[in-house]
Amino acid sequence: MPVKLVDIRAAAEAIRGQVQVTPCTRSLTLSRLTGAEVYLKFENLQFTAAFKERGALYKLLSLTPAQRQTGVITMSAGNHAQAVAYHAQRLGIPATIVMPRYTPNVKVEHTRAFGADVILHGDDFDEAAAYAKQVTADRGLYLVHPYDDEKVIAGQGTMALEMLDDVPELEVFVVPVGGGGLIAGNAVAAKGVRPSIEIVGVQTERFPSMRQALAGEPIRCGTSTIAEGIAVKEPGQITRKIVRRLVDEILLVGETDIEEAVLLLLEVEKSVVEGAGAAGLAALLKYRHHFADKKVGLILSGGNIDMMTLSSIIQRGLVRTGRLARLRVGLRDVPGALAEITRLISEASANIVQVHHHRAFTNLPLQVADVEFVLQTRGPQHVRQIVEALQQAGYHVERPENPVKG
Repeated sequence: MPVKLVDIRAAAEAIRGQVQVTPCTRSLTLSRLTGAEVYLKFENLQFTAAFKERGALYKLLSLTPAQRQTGVITMSAGNHAQAVAYHAQRLGIPATIVMPRYTPNVKVEHTRAFGADVILHGDDFDEAAAYAKQVTADRGLYLVHPYDDEKVIAGQGTMALEMLDDVPELEVFVVPVGGGGLIAGNAVAAKGVRPSIEIVGVQTERFPSMRQALAGEPIRCGTSTIAEGIAVKEPGQITRKIVRRLVDEILLVGETDIEEAVLLLLEVEKSVVEGAGAAGLAALLKYRHHFADKKVGLILSGGNIDMMTLSSIIQRGLVRTGRLARLRVGLRDVPGALAEITRLISEASANIVQVHHHRAFTNLPLQVADVEFVLQTRGPQHVRQIVEALQQAGYHVERPENPVKG
């Protein structure tokens, strides 16, 4: 094995006191919802809001004085970038970071704030990585790979040691998979401490690269995903060897699955988690039968989500659960008609968020307006009560098809 349990224990000792020992707590509500006994590892509470600090710091600490003086370069979709920039600044090491052009702004700005030279290049991680290797050769910098490196893998594995210290009886470990550094390190650590533990990886349906690689299939990925932190088209060679040997299964989740998991963590745990960080919970919800009645550890691997993305997830989640609803009502286009229907909606205890009053874009007869309301409600049953109240008052009510599928 390229990384052993002894390497991970050495990494834990080296980074002790320089990264957070994050909480690992049982979630009673998520346990009830999923049918498993769920324990959450809150890596989104690291200073840079992601687990990447562990591997980045351990790698930087291993550099020679000459390598430190020359400086380092890395490529990242965000979390590794911030981790390298932050700890390089702490250690006095110049850092250059190549990030894809479409990296969420929050990750780009935080990386720059740590003093790194940020270069935006390429449409995805793989294009950024190719450019970073070119810059490495041109400038003579030292490359800190985000996942395919023994020191980085060992640093990431320190998380499993902490989890098993807190919950020694864990039966399943669910880990997001991109390039494979996180799951490789934690698989080595977890299997080393508890050989019977099951290691389950999670990838998105749009970026199933590790699963395809292990199956000997051509790697075919999409162009984008809400979980950009694990949107890697070419998994590592070192990580691939470890995953092939130690990981029991890799499950796939869809974009809607991840959206729902992000919203659930926000509502239930009051914790902001990015798409990649919510992938484990998405799998737990989608494959309940696989995890039923087991003690399951989930890594909330990061919380660096763009605020506009989070806002959209919240809005779409409210629509999906019926707490935002659209109603289309036909009414006479005369003074007082709109006031009357808003009164009825108010009496039904719904809040009007938007009103669209159509006179021209409708096939209704003249002097009849088509009014669309967006309402804040308590859920589907409340919506039905509102519709019944309007129909009993003589109004024709339609519910436009909901494009956000539940």
